[in-house]
Amino acid sequence: MKPARLLVRALADPASCASLSAGEWTALITAARAESLLGSLAFRLEGMRVPPKVERILDEARKDSAQARTQALWEAEMARRALAPTGVPAILMKGTAYLAAGLDAGVGRSIGDLDIMVPRAGLPPVEEALLAAGWEWVKPADGYDDIYYRQWMHELPPLIHRTRDRMIDVHHTILPLTARPRPDAEAMIAASLSLPSGLRILSREDMVIHSAAHLFADGDLAGGLRNLWDLDRLLRQFAAEAGFWPRLAERANLHQLRPAVSRTLRLARRLYSTPVDGGLAGRFRLTDRLFEQRLLARNGWGQPTRRALRFAFYVRSHWLRMPPLMLARHLWTKARG
Repeated sequence: MKPARLLVRALADPASCASLSAGEWTALITAARAESLLGSLAFRLEGMRVPPKVERILDEARKDSAQARTQALWEAEMARRALAPTGVPAILMKGTAYLAAGLDAGVGRSIGDLDIMVPRAGLPPVEEALLAAGWEWVKPADGYDDIYYRQWMHELPPLIHRTRDRMIDVHHTILPLTARPRPDAEAMIAASLSLPSGLRILSREDMVIHSAAHLFADGDLAGGLRNLWDLDRLLRQFAAEAGFWPRLAERANLHQLRPAVSRTLRLARRLYSTPVDGGLAGRFRLTDRLFEQRLLARNGWGQPTRRALRFAFYVRSHWLRMPPLMLARHLWTKARG
């Protein structure tokens, strides 16, 4: 079985690991590392009998996850303190949001940058407060990238803290302003939920929609198995709440992201056996198979495979973000730079 398939099967059904050979364990661990899913796998296999060498790797991954959790929550608290005087609501997104809210999707999850969302009108005071608190621009503040982010993107140019070396991405919506779908950022902010810390998270439905948009309406599917695993965990937890599926459909329509949400449900069901609403998911399509192949494109050494398919999805990601003339101008500028 291909390494990525082994990983998907192990996450969905940990008991399937009982009969793995030494070579399959190596492929599984390598794929999990490459997909940033080793922590998630370690917690899924916790308490199971595995080879001693594998258990040492998994135990170390659990310890690393605990440290990453502490670091991520501390970084969120530092952002909260910096932004509190502005009075601008700051909404945690992605992995840090899952951790802060105690969601199943946060268990073992790898955490990269701190992602927050604020109202677009609140960007100037937020930017000023973060700079005053020790964050600084990753790239020059007067170059092409800075102009591109501010005019066309869904976030400020990335910032990094000068002493803690941690990055923060400040969003004001969930897709680039040039993208074809136009999510209702104001509705997302209005429906956000308050945490005891004073920070906020997106509503259940908007959290799923944001993750689906990030996976299928914006990027090139890099890290896709981890993002789809997030969605499996979120959907299994949220689906137990009465009325979740009708609300999800309603919000997906509001944000013009029903196609992305439907594809998410179909692929989560196919790869992780996620229980989903059949009416919202729709029937499996031939094009879904291409997305599945892209998600699983990795060999036993953890290296990416299917170069042509990956490049096609890279081109697709830019096509989704920009109209043709703007895309051509952007690629020409980047190539010259």
